[in-house]
Amino acid sequence: MTTIINTKIGESKSVARLWLEGEKLARAGVRTGQKYALKSAGSDRAELRLVDDTYQGKTFNVSRRSKNGIEVPLMEVRSDELKEIFSCERVRVALRHGRILVTANYLEMKVRERIRKMVEQMKSGDQLATCSLFHGGGVLDRALHSGLARSGVSSFVQIGVELESVYLDASLRNNPELWRDDSVVVCSDIREMDWGNNVPGCSILVSGIPCTGASSAGRAKNKLEFAESHEGAGALFVDFLNAVKATNPAVVVIENVDDYQKTASMTVIRSVLSSLGYLISEAILDSNDYGTLERRKRLVGVAVSKGMPAFDFGLVQPVRIKENSLKEVLEDVPLDSDRWKPFEYLAAKEERDIAAGKGFVRQLLDGSEGYCGCIGRHYAKYRSTEPFLKHPTEQSLLRIFTPVEHARVKAIPEETISGVSSTVAHQILGQSVAYPVFEAVGAALGQYLQDFMESAEPVAIAA
Repeated sequence: MTTIINTKIGESKSVARLWLEGEKLARAGVRTGQKYALKSAGSDRAELRLVDDTYQGKTFNVSRRSKNGIEVPLMEVRSDELKEIFSCERVRVALRHGRILVTANYLEMKVRERIRKMVEQMKSGDQLATCSLFHGGGVLDRALHSGLARSGVSSFVQIGVELESVYLDASLRNNPELWRDDSVVVCSDIREMDWGNNVPGCSILVSGIPCTGASSAGRAKNKLEFAESHEGAGALFVDFLNAVKATNPAVVVIENVDDYQKTASMTVIRSVLSSLGYLISEAILDSNDYGTLERRKRLVGVAVSKGMPAFDFGLVQPVRIKENSLKEVLEDVPLDSDRWKPFEYLAAKEERDIAAGKGFVRQLLDGSEGYCGCIGRHYAKYRSTEPFLKHPTEQSLLRIFTPVEHARVKAIPEETISGVSSTVAHQILGQSVAYPVFEAVGAALGQYLQDFMESAEPVAIAA
């Protein structure tokens, strides 16, 4: 029988100690009275070899312990040679037919591999490979890419996953700086992804986990008690975590609505990332503070591998100065354009909502304002609580922002929506991030990585 034990190298009286005991040892062929010698088999790898009484070196005896009248083998390997062989505390012990092999724990090896891979890419001047989940039209990835470049760190999308073909096509067409010939483009529901052994590893994973069930509006519209109850989006955080395990990035960047911070999903994400060897930092950032006319608060999480210092959001500083008013980003829309409409049914709905105590009011703007509220994915459907512009001379007429204006309000490069319909453009923009926020995050992350590379030795990997 084969026995696998994941355990730790502890300490007894200031001497390193590996403690093994139980029926599982006996089933693997370890017998009371046997003697073993500790032999190094390379870095973070050792073997306990069965020896006889003629062996002259240090040995470790298999004794026994009685529990509830049952005797089981016990073995204490107490030697500072363990510290010399292993640079980590967590180890994997494999026992079969009396043979005992000790190696670094799987998770410890994953931690080292992810850091080694990223360091090699940066030292060689190669682009950092990123995995983009829920890619959309590529706005988040383009913002991070641009921010990283500000700090001298080059990147590209190694794996891009997006369900909607029209969004993915727009990104491939309009964000050429993100893609290379060896990029893997996946047009699929992420729940149908096969995160098998052939998935390319990545140094950065980026994910704007869909927030349909997490936002206040989403929960109210879908009558959900919990974000996780949403049929389509509630469990997608599981697929996000599966991707983290498969690609083993050194850095993970998460974006979501601010309400997501208090969900069970985020609690699980924190717990699993910690168990996988990551340190996560979080902040709620308002895009209006980072150079956009839109006020959009978002949860931003940056998880870095153990072995690296925790990411400090104090490094995130604005990289753009916003316009003074909405008028500065408006197109020249003729006053007799058919974009101007009375929208009488929305005025009636507002009255009903107020009477019902719902608290929903319209955003009717004249362009002099220094900000506007959040613009969502379905903006083209003329939703009552999203921004409308008032006609300069006809008080009864209103219009929504054009796609170009929508992009400018979020400070998203206009070319990201080139070649798509107005409806699709508003969808790409409405479900995306405020560009300058993640450009600032990217710039801070790039500087963080540069500083890490300049450090003499990586931070010690915690157990």
